[in-house]
Amino acid sequence: MANIRHIRKDYTLKVLIEKEISPNPLLQFSEWLNEAILAEVLEPTAMALSTVSSEGRPSSRIVLLKHATIEGFDFFTNQQSKKGKHLQNNSFASLLFFWPELERQVRIEGKVQMLSNEESDNYFDIRPEMSKIGAWASPQSSIIPNRKTLEDWFKEFEEIYHNKPIKRPPHWGGYRLVPELIEFWQGRVNRLHDRIEYTLHNGAWQLHRLAP
Repeated sequence: MANIRHIRKDYTLKVLIEKEISPNPLLQFSEWLNEAILAEVLEPTAMALSTVSSEGRPSSRIVLLKHATIEGFDFFTNQQSKKGKHLQNNSFASLLFFWPELERQVRIEGKVQMLSNEESDNYFDIRPEMSKIGAWASPQSSIIPNRKTLEDWFKEFEEIYHNKPIKRPPHWGGYRLVPELIEFWQGRVNRLHDRIEYTLHNGAWQLHRLAP
């Protein structure tokens, strides 16, 4: 294994000052996300979703943010997957965005709720056709014999839906993480990073600076 003990980077691009940021973390997130998109960072909407099993075992994976409003952060997935089963038993989860090109990350904690069938249908309808077929073909998180099996299932559903509208699978849909805590992290020199945390108390956001 390569020697990684001395790998480090000093962060010098930007600063994060209380008087220059929004009192509402959802608006601040929207500003940062727009900056990440304009900067053409790799996968600006990619986020690590962490869930916890009924045995208390955490698990993380990358999913894509599909909508962000003052109500929360939306993503879509197979609801029979590992993360879907976790959320059935424990609705608390966290999200993490990392934009290394801007030396920034955003950490979000809150409770996850399922989106309505109408909201899930509306998003499914605008997905590419091959992605729709993939949602039917893949029993996400299940053990399968080999790659060919998955490709055969995909071909079967291609034939089933040939020249037909593809409806949303009943096991596929959306979730919304409703935030209770949002932390913005801006890399700074000498590891003296800027960390601004918003916490929700009685419907109002409170802002604090955290030690790095």
